[in-house]
Amino acid sequence: MMAAVTAAEALTEAGFALAVGAPGCASGDGGSDKDKSRVVLIEQNDRLGKKLRITGKGRCNVTNDCGRDEFLSNVPTNPRFLYAALSGFDTQDTKVFFEAHGVPLKVERGKRVFPVSDKAGDIAEAMIRACRQAGVTFMTGRVSAILTVNGEVSGVRIGNRTIEADAVILCTGGRSYPVTGSDGNGYALAEKLGHTIQPPIPSLVPIVCEGDICSRLMGLSLRNVRLRVLDVQKNKCVFEDFGEMLFAHYGVTGPLILSASAHIHDLCPGKYKLSIDLKPALDEQTLDARIQSDFRKYVNKDFINALSDLLPQKAIEPVAALSGIDFRKKVNTITREERHALVTVLKNLELSPIRFRPIDEAIVTKGGVTVKEVDPKTMESRLCSGLYFAGEILDVDAYTGGFNLQIAFSTGRLAGLSSAE
Repeated sequence: MMAAVTAAEALTEAGFALAVGAPGCASGDGGSDKDKSRVVLIEQNDRLGKKLRITGKGRCNVTNDCGRDEFLSNVPTNPRFLYAALSGFDTQDTKVFFEAHGVPLKVERGKRVFPVSDKAGDIAEAMIRACRQAGVTFMTGRVSAILTVNGEVSGVRIGNRTIEADAVILCTGGRSYPVTGSDGNGYALAEKLGHTIQPPIPSLVPIVCEGDICSRLMGLSLRNVRLRVLDVQKNKCVFEDFGEMLFAHYGVTGPLILSASAHIHDLCPGKYKLSIDLKPALDEQTLDARIQSDFRKYVNKDFINALSDLLPQKAIEPVAALSGIDFRKKVNTITREERHALVTVLKNLELSPIRFRPIDEAIVTKGGVTVKEVDPKTMESRLCSGLYFAGEILDVDAYTGGFNLQIAFSTGRLAGLSSAE
């Protein structure tokens, strides 16, 4: 939608009249279609912005309120490719765009930008309005081929129908959330025209862990915990941050885990360890003092009944079991060594990740059209004249926080301008 509205506005500003209506049909105003330009947005879903409407758990984290350098530091895959796109349309431009189209925005923790209404649908509807106002023609259908003549784009095929075109912008997304339409079809279209596809794999995705500890903690949401991801083979920490996470029957998920997944490569059993600090605000000595205080408060209680001030109810039994302390041991008989074992568990709850959840559950797809085959200054294919790319179909992905949507807007804007030119 960003590519379409940008192309339509650019053509209008350049003095071209936009034909309105179904492609290949008379415009209805007495003029010839051949004298006019047309921007057609072809959507295979029954409604526009289907995926956009579910982003940010339905709230739509539309961008991140940061500068270009900070933004690019949050893009682990091919960040330099985005330099020109972000220079032309950055996070502040995105904020201006949506507020100008009737969507007030707000900035939350981590510089995340959301609509004040907390409704992703407001973002989608604003984009649809912008397209209509710019004169974009909407069409429902699934493109089966991009047509070329002598290495130049000549149109697209939808079923038995051919639509002529001087330029085609491929914005089909990756393979995550295929129910929304991003089913990988764009990769096949690009590959047929000679483009190399970096194998699509999940990124920003939940992680499956070994053992039953996660299933025992299922449903427990933790805030302000510290997560470290350790590469066991290299004895190296590859990710560390504070945030929120959630235990599920299969393992772990939540913002902190999704961000961590982008740093984990070739995940297999035994390669990584997840270390969770349940009490990051307390060092070990302070935490031990806190535990002793609780034990004095519950001096005649069993160990299992003396942890309610320290842990959420759901976490008490699993953590107690990991400490190795007998559940029924009176707290006034617990030794210093046993307290140390409890402190160790609280400061270093270890999980063993074995694989990612399926790509269908990933927020974004890592992989896609190789960026070396795309001009970063225009988003045009280096292999096929008149073919442009934007968004997640490209081999570019970022962390959570509004960065991936901003990549879509920035590359869409550049592709729209370049195709119009």
